Amino acid sequence: MIKGNFPTTQFESFETPFYFYDMALLRETLDTIRKETAGKPFHIHYAIKANANEEILKLIASYGFGADCVSGNEILRALECGFPAHRIAFAGVGKTDREIRIGLENDIFCFNVESMAELEVLNELAAEMGKKAPVALRINPNVDAHTHQYITTGLNENKFGINEQDLPTLLRMIADGGHINLIGMHFHIGSQITDLSSFEDLCVKALELREWFHTQGVTLPVINVGGGLGINYHHPNHCPIADFESYFRLFEKYLKLEEGQTLHFELGRSVVAPCGSLITRVIYVKEGIQKKFLIVDAGMTELIRPALYQAFHHIENISSEKPYTSYDVVGPVCESSDVFVRDFMLNESKRGDLIAIRSAGAYGETMASNYNLRELPASRYSDNI
Repeated sequence: MIKGNFPTTQFESFETPFYFYDMALLRETLDTIRKETAGKPFHIHYAIKANANEEILKLIASYGFGADCVSGNEILRALECGFPAHRIAFAGVGKTDREIRIGLENDIFCFNVESMAELEVLNELAAEMGKKAPVALRINPNVDAHTHQYITTGLNENKFGINEQDLPTLLRMIADGGHINLIGMHFHIGSQITDLSSFEDLCVKALELREWFHTQGVTLPVINVGGGLGINYHHPNHCPIADFESYFRLFEKYLKLEEGQTLHFELGRSVVAPCGSLITRVIYVKEGIQKKFLIVDAGMTELIRPALYQAFHHIENISSEKPYTSYDVVGPVCESSDVFVRDFMLNESKRGDLIAIRSAGAYGETMASNYNLRELPASRYSDNI
């Protein structure tokens, strides 16, 4: 079985657990995105929520990409790390007054508005500040992303987005408000989407809605299709970079833009997940009645995705080349759900072995917590080892 290439000798001297980022792979990923979008009216906004590590953000910003933010503090972090305000989109169903003011003060690219109530507040705050807020309406397209229910966001039953039936009222509110500049429509149907046909369905819906806006005398220069492109968690060594070629080609084929119109993407997981690994150490090998437990010093406090979403991460013992045996890999946290994987084949392991939990660059470090008063994990980078 192929394993990742890690500087294991150097790792031995580091306190675990820690996140390790392969910066060369991140650069290769960013180069691929830039290549596949070159010469097209496509704009990339990196989803800060996927990983807000400052070194990661600075590198992504250096490629000229924009940022997709879901809090006021994410806007501030994006600005600090080099993302220009005119490329920052601000999404989220619960923007506070403080957060809206941060966006207005910094003249960000766009507010992705998710309700009539939000639009009303945004108009009021913009009026108070003598501003006109650029807005894309996040419309719920009722498209099934065929992904985990917790990360499906484009169905009528989800909390996100505006229902189509409310659009006429919203247009009247915008016309009457005086402090909203409607520039586009926004969608986001879910995350970790590997069935690209879901995006075809989104394109069909986006074109239908564009035509409806035309009937209302409204031309929108911006279409934002959100993110959601998935990665291969099972085979990180065989498929280290997401299939950006097929992804962008699909939108180029099925969502024909009008003259002067631009297409915006909010990519997160597909950008950073493959480059990150959670490095942990075996504390104990516990012989159960029916199985063996590999108890490691990382847990759900460092990587909550398996406990929260039943998500799979490929795991490797990077200290052992012994024959394979089956383990439940579990953490030290006092929760029965603190399990990374069950009945998983790993090289025979012993106390002190280093374990790499792969494809952890997205929704890993950024979702870590101090539960059980545990320390937050450190971050290390291939450029500095």
